[in-house]
Amino acid sequence: MSNAISERVANFLKEYEPFNYLSFDDLIKIANTIRVINLEKHKSLFQINDKLHDSFYVVASGVIHLTVISDAEETLLNKCYAGDIFGLRPFFAKNNYQMTAKAREESIVYAIPIATFKPFVAQNTEVLNFLLESFAANTKNNFDNQSHASLSDNVGYTDNQSDMLYFQSLTYNKTPLKISSTTPIKDAALLATENMIDSVLITEQGFPVGIVTDKDFRSKVATGRFPLSNAIEKIMASPVITVTENISVAEAQLVMLKHGVTHLCVTQDGTDKSEVKGIISEHDLVVAQANNPGVLLKEIKRSQTAKELKLVRDKLTDIIQSSLNKNIPLTHINSIAGEITLAIVKRAVEQSILDLGSPPARFAWLSIGSQGRKEQLLLTDQDSILVFEDVSAEKYRDVKDYFLKLAKKATATLEKVGFAFCPQGHMASNMLWCKSLTDWTKQYNSWMNTPGENSNEISSVFFDYEMAFGEQKIEDAITETIFKNAKNNVLFFDYLGNDAIKKPTPLNFFKKFNLEEEGENKGKFDIKTRALMPLVDGARMLTMSNGIKGINSTYLRYKQLAIVDPKFSEVYLNCADAYLVLSKFRAVEGLKNDSSGQYINLDELNKVDREKLKNALNPMRDLEELIKDRFQLTQFS
Repeated sequence: MSNAISERVANFLKEYEPFNYLSFDDLIKIANTIRVINLEKHKSLFQINDKLHDSFYVVASGVIHLTVISDAEETLLNKCYAGDIFGLRPFFAKNNYQMTAKAREESIVYAIPIATFKPFVAQNTEVLNFLLESFAANTKNNFDNQSHASLSDNVGYTDNQSDMLYFQSLTYNKTPLKISSTTPIKDAALLATENMIDSVLITEQGFPVGIVTDKDFRSKVATGRFPLSNAIEKIMASPVITVTENISVAEAQLVMLKHGVTHLCVTQDGTDKSEVKGIISEHDLVVAQANNPGVLLKEIKRSQTAKELKLVRDKLTDIIQSSLNKNIPLTHINSIAGEITLAIVKRAVEQSILDLGSPPARFAWLSIGSQGRKEQLLLTDQDSILVFEDVSAEKYRDVKDYFLKLAKKATATLEKVGFAFCPQGHMASNMLWCKSLTDWTKQYNSWMNTPGENSNEISSVFFDYEMAFGEQKIEDAITETIFKNAKNNVLFFDYLGNDAIKKPTPLNFFKKFNLEEEGENKGKFDIKTRALMPLVDGARMLTMSNGIKGINSTYLRYKQLAIVDPKFSEVYLNCADAYLVLSKFRAVEGLKNDSSGQYINLDELNKVDREKLKNALNPMRDLEELIKDRFQLTQFS
């Protein structure tokens, strides 16, 4: 490549991560090895199951679509624009590509050889951190990539799921073969063969000093370079690369990449001066892929019984617990848990249809409330509605009877999985919440245009929903009805606003926690009612009043509000952060006590956590003032 072209490529790269962490001279060296690829529209760079290339890629111009095959259909995972990295799979795995990269329009792509780039990864902490964080970043919308981020080209149905794979804790060999440095090579090889393992550790006083792998036996002994009578220390690699016990798949892969090794020694404190706890091999990383959320989704699709679905939900609990322990961002955990929970609901409906036969009309099963917001980390109760298309009057009763039977079967299955029946009866199996599209339209019209007249019926959970199964047009019709009624509806927002700020306050005048005064939870803090629900209610009504559709997550609602209403962006962003902190407190409490996590025993929190919890309540006062200022809260005050 000519100097002028190399400089042009280097100038392009320096504008994007992780290349901006490198010197211009380094970028020139990289640019000199780059291949420029011109892709015609709809031309693929690589496809699912293709062998891995020796390069990864950067989009120079145009748009590249990354897709997978799910349920026999091509599903778009991401769009890559100028400066975006993709095709990173050769860095982290040895099996074939798990997605297809295809040009959406005529595009130019830079192919950067892995061998060229690896030294810069190994020598530069910022580049290493970028690759690691690119797996954890939750800034990507899988169907409309507004924010650019690198892609791992890993397994899974969504980027977030592949991210979770790389942050799961590893299962590895905790009883490695340990020998002394004077052990003859022949004896070491026999021991490795008898124990059916691919490595031996050489230790002194219990500390690791060297390692020999199958590759060493093949390349150093089988070739005749070292006789079998030599001591094992003659062929061992030293020093041993050591890591801590709680290392994740991602971290292990990057450490192997940095040091160019295939095995890591796990020690008590992560150094070679502490007790050996095990050995991690490349094979362990491959095995870890069998425990990722994508595999759980496959298990859900294959399930035939509620018992099988419950086993998947139990595995999800383990993933949530380990993810919280490793401080993975809660937005990330919510996304994965939400997808798996929705898939479980969908399969429960499918199993019911298999029992009852084909539905007599098209319909939509909507998960509502926390399931609809994809914020249900714990096994709390289920909430749902069923909307079927309009049918003739003479068919209505029979059609509704079918769907009620369907709903009762599905909700019973979900109850066996662990999702308790809703105490308020907000389920599709309730005849009130299983009806035609026209009846639902009338229901929402009534709730929104004459709020308060039937106050015992209206519940804000009906305004948070996600379709688990059925006809997209039906869900769209519900959404259209809601936002049509919301426009300039002062009375409705007056009602919602008062409902939001009437929740019992979390702190008293003296800034002390308001605790439950009676009942089985006396002396505990109700984090759901006093802290989380006001934030949920506020986010819902503010997004509705701003006409923001398609965002259910409380956290993302506040993030979007900060964009569309910049005057109060600080309030919204503080509320977003507060919601994550409070949600994590609830999740940790629930997992610890196998409960809903609603009531927290503050005596079990240390001083730092108590202050953290209290600080997370601060944005609620600003939110309340904003709501009072924005809406005329007079009619229902």
